[in-house]
Amino acid sequence: MEIVEAIPQYNLTEEQEKKLILREYRSLLRSLKPKLKPGDKELLRTAFEMAADAHKTMRRKSGEPYILHPLAVARICIEEIGLGVRSTICALLHDTVEDTDITLEDVEREFGAEIARIVDGLTKISNVIDVNASSQQAENFKKILLTLTDDPRVILIKLADRLHNMRTLDSMKREKQLKISSETVYVYAPLAHRMGLYNIKTELEDLAMKYLEPEGYKEIAQKLSETKRERSRYINEFIKPLKEKLEKTGFDFEIYGRPKSIHSIWNKMQKKGVSFDEVYDLFAIRVILNSAPEKEKEDCWKVYSMITDEYTPSPERMRDWLSNPKSNGYEALHTTVMGPQGKWVEVQIRSKRMNEIAEKGLAAHWKYKEGTNDESRFDKWFQQIREALNTEDNDSVNFLQDFKTSFLAEEIFVYTPKGDVKMLPVGSTALDFAFSIHSAIGGHCIGAKVNHKLVPIGHKLRSGDQVEVITSSKQKPNDGWLSMVVSAKAKAKIKDALKEEKRKVADEGKYMVQRKLENFGAVYNQHNIDVLTVYYKLNSSFELFYQVAVKNIDLKELKEFHLLGDRLEAPKPIKPIVETKPESSTIPKKDAELIIFGESSDRIVYTLANCCKPIPGDDVFGFVTTGKGLTIHRTNCPNAAKLMASYGHRVVKTKWAKNKEISFLTGIRIVGMDDVGVVNKITNLISGELRLNINAITIEAKEGLFEGNIKIYVHDKDELEELVHRLKQLKGIQKVDRYDSENV
Repeated sequence: MEIVEAIPQYNLTEEQEKKLILREYRSLLRSLKPKLKPGDKELLRTAFEMAADAHKTMRRKSGEPYILHPLAVARICIEEIGLGVRSTICALLHDTVEDTDITLEDVEREFGAEIARIVDGLTKISNVIDVNASSQQAENFKKILLTLTDDPRVILIKLADRLHNMRTLDSMKREKQLKISSETVYVYAPLAHRMGLYNIKTELEDLAMKYLEPEGYKEIAQKLSETKRERSRYINEFIKPLKEKLEKTGFDFEIYGRPKSIHSIWNKMQKKGVSFDEVYDLFAIRVILNSAPEKEKEDCWKVYSMITDEYTPSPERMRDWLSNPKSNGYEALHTTVMGPQGKWVEVQIRSKRMNEIAEKGLAAHWKYKEGTNDESRFDKWFQQIREALNTEDNDSVNFLQDFKTSFLAEEIFVYTPKGDVKMLPVGSTALDFAFSIHSAIGGHCIGAKVNHKLVPIGHKLRSGDQVEVITSSKQKPNDGWLSMVVSAKAKAKIKDALKEEKRKVADEGKYMVQRKLENFGAVYNQHNIDVLTVYYKLNSSFELFYQVAVKNIDLKELKEFHLLGDRLEAPKPIKPIVETKPESSTIPKKDAELIIFGESSDRIVYTLANCCKPIPGDDVFGFVTTGKGLTIHRTNCPNAAKLMASYGHRVVKTKWAKNKEISFLTGIRIVGMDDVGVVNKITNLISGELRLNINAITIEAKEGLFEGNIKIYVHDKDELEELVHRLKQLKGIQKVDRYDSENV
């Protein structure tokens, strides 16, 4: 029961607000009690008063006093991540330098350099001045990571901050909700997973889905609550014989069932194309053993054998993270067994220590690591990030993309011929492996032997593969290599090598520019080079030299320049050499007008995105693209999270105005029993009864089933939903889905 909702907080009097703030502060101290050392209370009091005073005139969008946010973030740090006093002080101060008059010097004077450094890591870069119009979001993320490698607490506090913002996102505007939710699901949830914070990761995903996929979220939440009683009954029936066995053997244990997150159920439904009722693992059974450290593994395997004696396991669904823990410290044994009534059930077995690491991630990992001198997997991970951050690639959006594919993906373990283990992101190729050994080996790689079989450099590796790299001194990286690798190290090294090649070409161009200038009577100096660079609308003199060398620019316009002494003066600028593609011809001339909320609600030129084919009635957002104006995407478009997470500042709130005159092309996929006359029934319904125009139809039958793809013109989402509903009622039709692709 949520008592807070009983009195809307913006109705509180000043006196009530003061009491509420004090109550929150006291409960914060209570949570910290076991960790308090002499003098800590005074420091916390100073931090709290400093933050309360700095934020005293500020309110959150919900109307409540701003100080409640840092207090809530600090409590998440303590209770859900397991951080201590110093992190709590940083959490209380995390917004002060950015939003108030307090400076980093003030923080350092009061609390020392360490806390000031963490607060600095948490302070957003307020204005990014970058010729490449770089994304502020990506820049800020890069800054956080720079601090992460020195002090991981920065990321842990940032995750707590993001979690509280997601929990209180209701009072934000729709476009803000979309932007923050996309960024959360794109970067912060995978980051929480990587730091071993499973509970926070699943809550972030669920909360993001609430705003990005509101209908799917509501439907699953409702079905979960409707089936709760029946699930509890089943869990008790499943657990009963196991409990008896474990008690007989004298184990000290806990066993319980826990529902899977809404987001993971939704993912299963999307990936497997099944309905809620067909998702078999709506919950997992967890067995937590209180074992001595030296007996943990042995006990887990004993429990595994008891469970598989009782219920038949599925051999391919066995996951052993006891022998080979994940790089975020996660250890457990997972198995899926056939329970009563022929239902598959996932069982997770772990010790109390492993459970704490699974719940509190990095913070718990450190607690158990103290006193041991092994280099943890976290340390290796930080080392890899440090390397990636030290590369010359300044484009922070590229960095964000690489970071996501390289450091936030699950990892695989592959072996060298000598048996050394290498940890690589999922999707890595033989080329990634070559670069992970040494950049020189990567640069000369021409192929590899995987498990003694010859494979090309783009061959995707799987966990457990043994890889031997084959090199040639004649080999060198080319542009195509970038699409073959996923690890940040390989990408950075290939880019460096290509840049080096480009630099050699640019050197040629430099001499050509010098000769042309001298023939014209101008001097080769920085001023004249800058004038030419600006004239041709290029980013740098390096780019100018390169374009001249590859003959994209022949400098024949030089004769139109004026000479003042030996200084060049440009004529009126010409069009850039980089051609912008013509506006998409798919823009309907008289289409359903988009009402755009923002600076101006006049009619604005826009294109409908090809990746998701929005139609009127879809939940959409506008995205300002360079050279193309506004592109309209569906909020659940496969590219939406990436766009909003990297370039949130370009998102425009958009909604459809009604217009029944224009039809939009969309696609549906139908699966059913291959029966006589089935095609006739489908086309009769579409063209005859619903009077919709079919653009194309393909139907393939195989082993008694048929799959049909139909491209069709509809006016809006309601018309499409009516069609899907009517098709599903036809006899023998099993599944009807809307599909979107570049080639609809």
